[in-house]
Amino acid sequence: MSIEVEVIADITDEDLAAVNRLIPQLSRSAPPLTGDALAQIVSWDGNHLLIARDGDRVVGMLTLVTFPIPTGLRAWIEDVVVDETARGQGVGAALTRAAVRHAQAAGARTVDLTSRPSRQAANRLYERLGFELRETNAYRFATQS
Repeated sequence: MSIEVEVIADITDEDLAAVNRLIPQLSRSAPPLTGDALAQIVSWDGNHLLIARDGDRVVGMLTLVTFPIPTGLRAWIEDVVVDETARGQGVGAALTRAAVRHAQAAGARTVDLTSRPSRQAANRLYERLGFELRETNAYRFATQS
């Protein structure tokens, strides 16, 4: 498998179809995206949608979000998903390394992410890539019912 990772800015119909193929593997409750919704995501200031390809086939994606706060530019990795047919073949590592390089180039002081404890392989990957488990509480306020 030869993985190429790119930050996409121009959405193709193939990219939209690939993202919508990956979303259910990430979240059973997330609806498919329209072309306009995906275009809004990739054009939003601070958003960077990274796509991993094996040849012409999209095999994974993640979203890197960068944002300035009073203590410096920060980065957050969200919605990491590798196609079930490509797991265990370095796609997640390639995506994460590319996101970290992108964040560093932008001047981010830190790159954060969360991962469920049950995702043991993903957690081992993040630790192997240099992420450190933080002692913190993660809180969520649901604004929609």
